[in-house]
Formats: sequence, structure tokens, C-alpha cells
Amino acid sequence: MSTALDLPAKPRDLSGPVGIALLLALAFGLVPLTASDYLFEAILTPFLALALAGLGLNLLTGYAGLLSLGSSAFMAVGAYAAFNLSLRVPGLPLPVSILGAGLVAAAAGLVAGLPSLRLKGFYLAVSTLAAQFFVAWALNRIGWLSNDSPSGVINAPRLVVAGQSFEDARGRYLFSLAIVSFLTFATGRLVNSPTGRNLVAIRDSEVAARIVGVKVARTKLLAFALSCFIVGIAGVLWAFAYLRTVEPAGFNLDRSFQILFIVIIGGLGTLRGAFLGAGFIVVLPLVLSRLGAALLGDSFDSGTLEMVQRIVLGALIVIVLIREPAGLSALLHRTARRLRLSA
Repeated sequence: MSTALDLPAKPRDLSGPVGIALLLALAFGLVPLTASDYLFEAILTPFLALALAGLGLNLLTGYAGLLSLGSSAFMAVGAYAAFNLSLRVPGLPLPVSILGAGLVAAAAGLVAGLPSLRLKGFYLAVSTLAAQFFVAWALNRIGWLSNDSPSGVINAPRLVVAGQSFEDARGRYLFSLAIVSFLTFATGRLVNSPTGRNLVAIRDSEVAARIVGVKVARTKLLAFALSCFIVGIAGVLWAFAYLRTVEPAGFNLDRSFQILFIVIIGGLGTLRGAFLGAGFIVVLPLVLSRLGAALLGDSFDSGTLEMVQRIVLGALIVIVLIREPAGLSALLHRTARRLRLSA
């Protein structure tokens, strides 16, 4: 039976080792030497955090076929867990705090994934909204989570690893880039392992997966745990490296939909789709803002900008779903293939 998550065959997610090495050399070597603070703070750092969140959701939705609308909640769990671990465990190294935050988010994902054992499709997506609403309620009602801050807004801990500070714009970018690179590599290994093939088997057909011996219930819960682990660490980067504050408003329902749009636009079931979608989502508002200022001047206020962004984004999602269900990743692959054939 066809579902909304049925996907056409896709190319391999990872490019060759030479291409990856060149990309990493560019990201770690050339960009830090040439980019401005504005580029780091307004584009590159939020891009990395959102790409990592999209990577986590793609593992759940693109590979396992389990739709979630509560990604922002698990970002918040990760951010607040890392803050409290750093605050309440003196001397705890920052990497350990981040790892612990990912594990807390994974545990929350296991609980949120329990309905997936009985629910599917739209009903499962609606059930994940419960996690979004519960986390939002907890962050606003339980003062201990925000160290009893009256506003609920708290300053993020300093980014210091082994005595090395990453507090400036370039340092926060490099800090985020190192974490995103490592988790992307680990996820790539995972999706090409037997566990990754089990996830795809469940997405394609639960009945067939059971017949060939896949433990469906355990694999679904594992998908939720792994996805939320990655999304939780993305929440740490979003709060610690980008916003520099930990606040409930940074993890609202709009953020969950933004991450879902990243996955849809970039391409379900691909690793590079998370990065393509995140790049599109981050750059689009800046492009619209510059175009609006150039064409309409002062009449193009922030409210108009936000409304135009929503309209354009919604229209593009519809176009992608109709014309290119596999997203920007498939479009890029097809374009590159045509260029190779014409060369």
C-alpha cells in the first residue's frame, strides 16, 4: 500500500572520500580564515545546528518512516539537560555534559516512541505533539529546570574544552562543526549497517520486515532513541553556540515544523538532504530580507518579511512534493549526473 512516506530509489548518501576530505578541509581550514563574524553568527552556526537536527529527524522519518512533529521538544530537552549538568555537577567537562544531554534526550525519545508500537502515520505524528506540549509546559512551570530564573531565560555555559575557549564567533563555529562532522560520520556508518537496513525495511513494509526476522518494536524504539540523541545535541548547539541563551521560546512548535521542512525540502532518506534543506532554510530569510529592502525600502517591515517567508516556504514545499518528492538531494544528484554525461 502506498503511503506519504514511500520514496523513490535514491543515490548513495555519502560522496567519495576525496570529496568529503576536500569539503572538510574547506570547512575547517579556509572558512575560519576568511569568513566574517556576521557570516559565522548569522549563517554558518545556525546552519550547522539545524542541519544536525534535520539529520536526526531524517534518521527517524526518512529511514524508519516514523513521522514526528516534536523535534523541537527534544532539542529543548538536550539544551536544558546540558545546562543543568554543567550547573549542578561542578567540574564536569563540557563534552561529557553534551553527551549526557544527548542520552537524556534519547531516554525522552524512548518514552515518546512508545505510541509508535500501536500508531502509524498521521496518528503517530499527532501523538508526538504531546511531547512538544508537555516539554513546553514543563519548561515554563518547573523553575528548577531554569535555575529558578523569573523569566525562564538563562545564559548558556561558556564553551571551554580542555582549557581551550570557543567563546568567539569563529570558535563557536568550529565547536559546532566538529560535533556535526563527527555525528554525521557516525550516522553515515549507522545507516549503512544492518541496523540501518532494518530501519529501511520497517519503512518499506513492517510485515515484510517481521517475516525476514527484524524485531520491529525494538527497532522502532531504537530509531526514536538515536534520532532524539542527535536532535538533543543539536539543541545544545542551538542554545550554547548560536543563541547563547537557554530559553523556552527558542524551542517552540514553529521550530519543529522548521526541522520537518528541512527534511522534506532537502530529501527524505538522505544524509546530505539535511544539510541542503538547512542551508535553504537559513539562507532564504536573508535573501528575502535583502530583496525586500532593495525593492520596497522601509515599507518592508519585519512582519511583512515573516509573512512572505511563510508564503514562499509553503509554496516551495508544495512544489517540491509535486515535482521532486526526493527533494534537493535528488535534484543535485541528477544535475551532477547530467554534467558528467555532457562532459
